[in-house]
Amino acid sequence: MQDLNVTIIQSDLHWANPESNIKMFDNKIDSIKSNTTDIIILPEMFNTGFITDSVKQAEEMYGKSFEWMKKKASEKDCIISGSLFIKDGTDYLNRFIWMQPDGKFYYYDKNHLFSFAGEHKRLTAGKNKIIIEFKGWRIFPVICYDLRFPVWCKNNYSEEKGFDYDLMIVVASWPEARSHPWKTLLMARAIENVCYVAGVNRVGTDGYDLKYSGDSAFIDQKGNHISDIEPSENIIETTKLSRKDLFDFRNTFRVCDDWDKFKIIQ
Repeated sequence: MQDLNVTIIQSDLHWANPESNIKMFDNKIDSIKSNTTDIIILPEMFNTGFITDSVKQAEEMYGKSFEWMKKKASEKDCIISGSLFIKDGTDYLNRFIWMQPDGKFYYYDKNHLFSFAGEHKRLTAGKNKIIIEFKGWRIFPVICYDLRFPVWCKNNYSEEKGFDYDLMIVVASWPEARSHPWKTLLMARAIENVCYVAGVNRVGTDGYDLKYSGDSAFIDQKGNHISDIEPSENIIETTKLSRKDLFDFRNTFRVCDDWDKFKIIQ
């Protein structure tokens, strides 16, 4: 397991305009120097903005946005990740895509739909967590509202298998009015799960006139900010996540030995 370079792209989004968003992120990703990052993370529903009242904005699973992610991952020789508004069969989903340079991909469907905004009325909730193995790291993606649910985000440990995951990725469209919970929960999830957390949130104003301050961040296993991302700014930041720092802390402060043990029954 080696150190991991992870890039957050905190950005405004063009409302309900996939072509403009793809063009914008194409340029932003091109500005990142080659061989400087392992993973690039885009916000929630980066192709449309967080639209909850129109399934017309959904793309087929292997549509233009998906194909762009595949092409860009190959070009930059790194992971491209973020969530898309997807139509899969008869289901409409908020789907996180993890696209690898070789075209292999994984996906996670948002489990906790944001009923306050009516997301549950049109979208289908995902049922399964995923853990992605990458360069010796175990990576656990969640989407926005999932962050509020510690049982869903629970890390586990066993002597045989070790920790379930080392890095939690959270892609979000989390409004400025609730920025305090966002920032607090990122730290809480890192501390309680003894892991790194990369939280990627959008900025700007959406089609519902909601404002977003971003507040994207890298948090370490102690709950410390290890990035310097300014709120409300369009910004790209790459941070190195230290394998040694993570494992040294886990081996020294073994809270994992005392974790409650339970299973999620759905």
